[in-house]
Amino acid sequence: MNTRTAQFPSLESIYDAAECLRGVASHTPLMENLILSERYQANIFLKREDLQIVRSYKIRGAYNKMSKLSKEALDKGVVCASAGNHAQGMAYACHKMKVKGTVFMPTTTPNQKVKSVKMFGREHIDIQLVGDTYDDASNAAKKYCEEQNATYVHPFDDMDVIAGQGTVGLEIFKDADVKIDYILLAIGGGGVAAGTSTVFKQLSPHTKIIGIEPEGAPSMKESIKAGHVVELDTIDKFVDGAAVKRVGDKTFEICKQTLDDIVIVPEGKVCTTILELYNESAIVAEPAGALTIAALDFLKEEIKGKNVVCLVSGGNNDITRTEEIKERSLLYEGLKHYFIIRFPQRAGALRNFLNNVLGENDDITHFEYQKKTNRESGPVLLGIELKYKEDFEPLLLRMEENKIQYQLLNEKPDLFTFLV
Repeated sequence: MNTRTAQFPSLESIYDAAECLRGVASHTPLMENLILSERYQANIFLKREDLQIVRSYKIRGAYNKMSKLSKEALDKGVVCASAGNHAQGMAYACHKMKVKGTVFMPTTTPNQKVKSVKMFGREHIDIQLVGDTYDDASNAAKKYCEEQNATYVHPFDDMDVIAGQGTVGLEIFKDADVKIDYILLAIGGGGVAAGTSTVFKQLSPHTKIIGIEPEGAPSMKESIKAGHVVELDTIDKFVDGAAVKRVGDKTFEICKQTLDDIVIVPEGKVCTTILELYNESAIVAEPAGALTIAALDFLKEEIKGKNVVCLVSGGNNDITRTEEIKERSLLYEGLKHYFIIRFPQRAGALRNFLNNVLGENDDITHFEYQKKTNRESGPVLLGIELKYKEDFEPLLLRMEENKIQYQLLNEKPDLFTFLV
């Protein structure tokens, strides 16, 4: 690969970024996970960027970008739009460098995230809550930059930011005492994937570099398939650190040449992985941070006996999302099912269902009943949680045998979203 061309950061620039980040960003550990290694019959190593000072790698790119700005530019201030890790990274960089920063965030941003940005930036950060979406905040941020002649610190599509994120790759290469066969990198806008893959293509060209995207926002995969950057019409925002409609122009040019493959992972699988990491390894991973580990199931035959590195990109998980994470996991694993059931409006109809249809390990977790006057049956929205997914078919069979009129909502996503 010719790193002197404009579309690639040079390896030298990434080494320079590593020097710049000394004493600012933590050199996070590369840790073998014995549970995952045994499960996948491979040597699984986790690059723990969730242990970074701002609990994600974003400080690397933000600080490196700001360190390259002139004093004149810094005096006029820096600006970003973000509701997550990039905002915290830039805020911390502003505090360290004593630079005035303005962060634009949607008004819908959870208060916990707003407080985190303020905590890392302290008196050096001004937070502007604008609009209902990231796009609203981004437009406001860019308008502010024009008016104030401030510098916009892009979350991913900037060569200095990409070089800063590439220091993750340098640390992995330095700390690994084995030949790395695979490295798995989460992709949102593509910054850390572009920077780290640039390092590995040169220092470890035999390593297979796999990008991982959420099923609800496969913007890099679709762009590479099309041969140019495409903007997705809609995305599932659940994996918020990796859910973007459009990847960067610069990151696309790099990733299309450096990635060996892109694996798409359902959001429900990510939720299962978040819970497993917490329960089995005491790791608090945000959805984007769990993305690479969730992908291991889709590569398990390929990686047997191999040395595999997964980037745990962040640990800023909002505790208020726990119930949603559990719900999505149960749905994905086939352990929770929602039905609309029309019970006959007669005494004993529900008791018959409980006695003759519901299995001994089945549990009703949701029940909404609306009695309709002068009707022979009334609709019930019913949620049933199973202990084993193999119990699902017998449950349906007992419904048929007992002539239960039902509609399975799991198979109707539009209706499911509306009712549940």
